[in-house]
Amino acid sequence: MHSTVEDRTLLPEHRAEIAELRAFLDKAPQADEPALLRGPDGSAHSLPSEVYEALMVVVRALSEGKAVTVAPVNTTLTTQEAADLLGVSRPTFVKILDEGGLPFSRPGRHRRVLLADVLAYKEKRRTQRRRGLDELVELTEDADLYDA
Repeated sequence: MHSTVEDRTLLPEHRAEIAELRAFLDKAPQADEPALLRGPDGSAHSLPSEVYEALMVVVRALSEGKAVTVAPVNTTLTTQEAADLLGVSRPTFVKILDEGGLPFSRPGRHRRVLLADVLAYKEKRRTQRRRGLDELVELTEDADLYDA
């Protein structure tokens, strides 16, 4: 057993079993009791809600044929990794850094950003886009541009 937390990428190798698990989880009713994890020796342990939710996210992604990377939030990313996560080009991401959009460090020649900061930036951007779309819909409705 490892004593340190490390990044781990999971590939959808057991597609049939994952599909069955997703179908089971999708049908499971919400319960007041926590989910249980049963070990190979038969012992059971209740799962905290955040662990259960993480497992649900992993199962959903793997069932869709996507790879999943599990990483601690304090993980540092290269500018290319961060750009890929945000869905922008590396030069665009570097411009975001240069404009003060995200904090970064420069342990050597290359910049590094914290995964937590990139995820927070991504959520902030999503919220701003959603707000902008809501305002656009409101303006369109106010101007009576929708057909009845």
